[in-house]
Amino acid sequence: MKKFLFIVAAGIMAAVGCTNNQPAEKACCQEGKNPVIENIMARRSVRAYKEQAVPRELMEQVLECGINAPNAMNAQQWEVRVVESKAWIDKATEAYKQSVKGTPAEKMVTDPSFKNMFRNAPAVIFIGCKSGKYTPVDCGLMAENMMLAAQSLGLGTVCMGSPIAFLTQPAGAEFLSSLSFSEGYEPLICIGIGYADEAPAAKPRNKDVIKYIE
Repeated sequence: MKKFLFIVAAGIMAAVGCTNNQPAEKACCQEGKNPVIENIMARRSVRAYKEQAVPRELMEQVLECGINAPNAMNAQQWEVRVVESKAWIDKATEAYKQSVKGTPAEKMVTDPSFKNMFRNAPAVIFIGCKSGKYTPVDCGLMAENMMLAAQSLGLGTVCMGSPIAFLTQPAGAEFLSSLSFSEGYEPLICIGIGYADEAPAAKPRNKDVIKYIE
């Protein structure tokens, strides 16, 4: 009986988590694997994307997972803005390119692989919050929820801070205004999202930072 229930559960997990253009051999679909851990370990920061747009139903799932992240006192002092407009992204990118002339960042924008300032992603999720001791932590938890949800749906993501710095400069003021964050809210981080056009290898992690206190 237990074996039967396990097989049924594995089948449901495969149907829910491993569709939407995911490779057939994805680890979360293999019997006996923990899909949450496999998803965490498979996530990468993607900087090359296909031009294919993210379907709205998948974006909605990613965003809903974001707002279900834990946050201090459940105050939910965050706001999310989604930009899917290529015209908006291209216009912001052109302004960004002008603003970095003569700086080290100019090397990136002149690279032949450079398409836009959001690491070439076709859509961007902006996360903003009120000023507070824990609100940046809350936003980080939200971002991680979104990135892991995206990974499970066959999408790639990259978390960025440099576009936020641009938005707070005079050259980016018009784009910040267009995001229409509520009064008292400031953009903190953004996530590029789309269908990955690369498969980066995992980078080493230092396990020595983990210590058990006896």
